[in-house]
Amino acid sequence: MTHVVVVGGGYAGVIAANRLTQRDDVAVTLINPRPTFVHRIRLHQVVGGTHDALVDFRKVLSDRVRLLVGAVDRIDPAAREVTLAGGGSSGGPSGGSGGGAVGGPVGYDYLIYAVGSGSARPDVPGAAEHAHPAATLEEARALRATLAEAPGHAPVTVVGAGATGIEIAGELAEEGRDVTLVCGGLLAPALHPRARRSVAGRLARLGATVLDGPGSTVTEVTGSAVRLDDGRELPSAVTVWTVGFGVPDLAARSGLRTDAVGRLLTDETLTSVDDPRVLAAGDAAAPSDLPLRMSCQTATPLGAHAADTVLARLADKRPAPLDIGYFGQCVAVGSRAATLQIAARDDTAKPFHLGGRPAGKIKATALEYLTHHLATEARKPGSFTWRFKDGSRARRLRAKRDEAAALNH
Repeated sequence: MTHVVVVGGGYAGVIAANRLTQRDDVAVTLINPRPTFVHRIRLHQVVGGTHDALVDFRKVLSDRVRLLVGAVDRIDPAAREVTLAGGGSSGGPSGGSGGGAVGGPVGYDYLIYAVGSGSARPDVPGAAEHAHPAATLEEARALRATLAEAPGHAPVTVVGAGATGIEIAGELAEEGRDVTLVCGGLLAPALHPRARRSVAGRLARLGATVLDGPGSTVTEVTGSAVRLDDGRELPSAVTVWTVGFGVPDLAARSGLRTDAVGRLLTDETLTSVDDPRVLAAGDAAAPSDLPLRMSCQTATPLGAHAADTVLARLADKRPAPLDIGYFGQCVAVGSRAATLQIAARDDTAKPFHLGGRPAGKIKATALEYLTHHLATEARKPGSFTWRFKDGSRARRLRAKRDEAAALNH
């Protein structure tokens, strides 16, 4: 029996664990800090108080996967085992949260590293002390509690103009809050200018103020204000920080090579450059040091691909290289509207977008359909397919290698 340990129960980890159950001679253990699956792309709704973002693992995880609740403290590649902080507890194959303490390290034949991402520590004075991140369930819940204690008319400043900042600003503005979104440059920089105007228009209709362009970079955060680089000072009873993402340092602490952000370095099959028994998927993976966009749209096919690499090796077949592309992204702006940006397969924004309530319905469908993908893979492992391919990745990799070779001469 081959034992595969999957570290992290997000989108990448769950679909990888489910997919591995195609073989009866593979035992799978999923290690996750929480006993419940967090539907992370709903965290802005946790902040807005409109959803709890929780899904019972029994709905998305195969009953052949053993759930072990705990945090991995260290990976020992030489011994092929992981050590849990505080022991952990076993949820059994059904994905429940019961079970007793599990003592000692957990051994593996293969390990899939799918620890996800979280908030990056801000380097702006006062931000770490006075601003509230929202990249994890615990952070989103804490922010919601802080907002509940603040008067309804109190000014709220959301810093960061990516999808997370826009979606949180939209939720709070729709709630009737006095919201200012501070962009530090362009609003929604990944979107085409036409789609960007759609987002700006919807935020304005909800009553949110958008500060973008020159002079909109935060230079200091205090307990009652946000200061900008053009000298403006904005009163802010609650400041939300959505700038940047970081990854756990587990790989680095375990002696595995990472990129500058801390993502595990792999080849194009998602295999660690240090150990053929360790693979990575999701936000914490850096294939060929050319990582893909951090998103659920990336995590799900990467999780499936990592599992396929393990299954190929067990079948004495050559694992396939990555071939994952994009279709765009859909950003919610309030509970009923969104902006759907269509993209090329290499994730470059195209001029076409869909806005308003039609896009809002697509966003709502996507929120439901993502967990449906996981549940279907649990029932029918191997059924998940990703139709979007990026044929330009090989060309970009060659260019990167040529550039590196030129620098070494």
